[in-house]
Amino acid sequence: MWLTTLLFPAAAAAITLDINSRSSIASAAGTAAYNMMTYYTGNQTGQVPGDLPGSLSCNPNVAGTYCWWEAGAMWGSLINYWQYTNDSTYNSVVSEALQFQRGPENNFNPPNQSRSMGVDDQVFWAFSALDAVESNFPEASDGQPSWLSLAQAVYNFQTSLWDTSTCGGGFHWQVYSFNSGYNLKITIANGGNFQLSARLAYITGNSSYADWANKVWDWMASSELFETSGGMLYIWDSTDSDNNCTSADHYVWTYNYGTVLAGAAYMYNYTNGSSVWESRVQQILNSTFSLFFPSEYGGNIMSEIECEPHLNCDQDQKSFKAYLSRWLAVTAVLVPSTASQIMPKLQGSATGAAGQCSGGGNVCGEQWYLTTYDGYTGVGEEMSAMSVFGANLINSNMAPLTLRTGATSKSDPSAGGSATGGPASLVEKPITTAGRAGAGILTVIFCVISIGGAWWLIT
Repeated sequence: MWLTTLLFPAAAAAITLDINSRSSIASAAGTAAYNMMTYYTGNQTGQVPGDLPGSLSCNPNVAGTYCWWEAGAMWGSLINYWQYTNDSTYNSVVSEALQFQRGPENNFNPPNQSRSMGVDDQVFWAFSALDAVESNFPEASDGQPSWLSLAQAVYNFQTSLWDTSTCGGGFHWQVYSFNSGYNLKITIANGGNFQLSARLAYITGNSSYADWANKVWDWMASSELFETSGGMLYIWDSTDSDNNCTSADHYVWTYNYGTVLAGAAYMYNYTNGSSVWESRVQQILNSTFSLFFPSEYGGNIMSEIECEPHLNCDQDQKSFKAYLSRWLAVTAVLVPSTASQIMPKLQGSATGAAGQCSGGGNVCGEQWYLTTYDGYTGVGEEMSAMSVFGANLINSNMAPLTLRTGATSKSDPSAGGSATGGPASLVEKPITTAGRAGAGILTVIFCVISIGGAWWLIT
């Protein structure tokens, strides 16, 4: 934080926001978008398009580094920003990023990310592709895959990762079994795939996607990840397949609730207003309001309650409010009966965020319920502020498009292909004698080059 404070000292000024003025809201979103993009270097010479700093190491506890999935989410937030404000400043960068990171099988599984590839990582990039479909974001040129086909490719890849050998089903957190954390079956992976499937059903009208969404929902609802108590639905963070998912880690996060809420809202709309899905939407919504809009802050300002009050959120967690903000707005459109409940929360949160955006250059902090800048800023803080501002610009005319209502992205139900053999086959290959020999040769070559380089620098 000390470096951030030096660069952006606390100041009395904040983003000026008139919550009743669309131009004022758009201006606030534009300021946060600009500040967010100052962290992006992928469009500079020698850098990797689509990546944020530190994506290969993916350590959210290190300041200034961001995991690959958060970059994917950022592009979706900018697609919404364009959709709500008509500001196309970042469109070409967004398009380049999504296409560059799609991987050789067009399913957002690039080889350089396999060391920590999670099911949830993939779906956040797929969400951004779906944001492009639902808003008719301009398609990439030069024969590159359509936005819809990229999301379909992720779906096709992930369905074969469903694992019934433990816990009666569910997705592991990690794609590959040799990755740390593979034993966990987490809400954001399962809820993310649920939302992906629900949105594909909504966009295409294909019932097979809806059937899969129902399957994932039913598993989550019967697992330890969901717990109903006193009228509240607690959506816990994770459960462990090593003990057959008999317990859960009792943490609640805004992005888990937002992910599942949006999936349920898409299913409600896809089923033409099913009372079952309406009830589920309302239950999630009521619990979201109770948990993340604390009464001590007035009841209308969003807070990441597990970490924000003590300012110990990691780089991932600082971005979570962005997703709940965006998906609350979409829910208000897909399930119109919820709009009167949702909009006061988004308005109060946007007003609070504007007051917190009072660092030098109007950079945004975390604690929206305080008007004194808390000294923290980064991609997550700026994305969250931008998203909650933008969420207040949505209206009934901005319902996510489908292939029946004007979406133009081309469908390819067979895109990408599955993960051959499912989780059991995705094991680390043994090291062979030839492999050791090759590694030895490369080590010798590397040492020679290193010594030679050092000699050259000295002389």
